[in-house]
Amino acid sequence: MAVIPVGIFGAPYDVRIERGLLRNAGEACRPFLRKPLALIVSDERVAECWRRIVDAAFAAERIETRWHIVPPGESSKNWARLEGLVDWLLHNEVERGDAIVALGGGVVGDLTGFAASITKRGCRFVQIPTTLLAQVDSSVGGKTAINTRMGKNLVGTFHQPCAVLIDPDALDTLPLREVRAGYAEVIKYGLINDRAFFEWCEANGLALLRGDPTAREHAIAASVKAKARIVSTDERETTGTRALLNLGHTFGHALEAETGFSDKLLHGEGVALGMVLAARFSVRQGLMKGQEAERVAAHVAASGLPASLHALNLTCDGRSLVDHMLHDKKMDAGTLPFLLMRGIGETFVARDVNLELVADFLDQQLRG
Repeated sequence: MAVIPVGIFGAPYDVRIERGLLRNAGEACRPFLRKPLALIVSDERVAECWRRIVDAAFAAERIETRWHIVPPGESSKNWARLEGLVDWLLHNEVERGDAIVALGGGVVGDLTGFAASITKRGCRFVQIPTTLLAQVDSSVGGKTAINTRMGKNLVGTFHQPCAVLIDPDALDTLPLREVRAGYAEVIKYGLINDRAFFEWCEANGLALLRGDPTAREHAIAASVKAKARIVSTDERETTGTRALLNLGHTFGHALEAETGFSDKLLHGEGVALGMVLAARFSVRQGLMKGQEAERVAAHVAASGLPASLHALNLTCDGRSLVDHMLHDKKMDAGTLPFLLMRGIGETFVARDVNLELVADFLDQQLRG
C-alpha cells in the first residue's frame, strides 16, 4: 500500500493506492462516513462489474448503500444529469457533512464532484477511480465540471475530495482501449518535467498495458506524486504551475469537440495526439529538436494511441479546430496559452502564440 499526501492549503487529503481495496471499500470509506449510509454514484459499466462486490464490502461494515447510476461516457457530463444527481442527493436527505462516493472514471468523478460542490453549498465526497486516466489524473486536484454545447468542462468548480482510494486491480475489468487512453496521462508527467520518467515509460509502458501489476502500481504512484506536487502549489491554476498539466489538452479538447465528444476519440486519445501536435508545433516554432518530437510520437504510436492527425480522417480544416480552441476555459484577456516544449521534460506555457500559425500547422497535419 502507498499513501500519498496532497497538501492543499485548508483541504489536505491522502491518496491511498492498494490492490484489493474495492473488496474492502466499506472499511476504507468508513472514516469518511458520519452515518451508516453510503450514497454511491457510478455508471452502468462500473456498476455491472463492481456493484455486488462493493455492496458486500459495505454490508460487512453494516453500512447501507444507495446507488445513482448514469450512462457511461462524456455524454453524461451535462446539465440534465447534474440536475438529476442533485435531486437524487436531496431526495436522500444528504447533509453537508456527508461524503458522497464517486465510483467510476473521470466522468463520474467530475459529475459527482461538481454536484457535491453545489449541493447545500458544499458536501464532501470520496473519489474511488476505476480507470487508469482517473487514477493518475482526474481524481486528484479537485477540478470538477460538466460539458456544454460550447465546449468541454466549461462549467464547474474547484472542490477537493476528502480522500482518493485507488485499487489498481480495477484496471483488470477495463477494455485495452480504455487503459491506453489513461496511459496518455502517464506519459504526460514525463513530458512535463521528468525526462527520466518518460524514459521509464519507454522501457515499461508496454508491460503496464499488458497488465503487469508492478508497472501499473509504479506508474500510478509516480503520476499521483507528480500531480500532488503541482496542485499543492497551485490549486486553482493561478500561478501557471498547474497549467503545465494541460499539456496536449488544448489540441486534444478541440479534437474531442470536432468529433462530438464521442467514442470516435476518447479523452485520453485526444490528449495523446494533442501532445504529439504540441511537440511538432514546438519544432515548427524552432523550440524543440525534430528528433525529440518524433521520439514522443513514436512512443505514443507504440502504445497504440493516435499519433497522426491525418489518420483521424476529419473533414474540417485547421481554422475550424482553432475556433474550438477559442472556447477553451483557459482563455485569458483574449489570448490562449499553449503548452509547448523545448525538449522532453521541458514543457512551458507560451502566451504569445499566433493562432493563424496554429491553423496553418493544423492544415498541414490534416493533410498528412
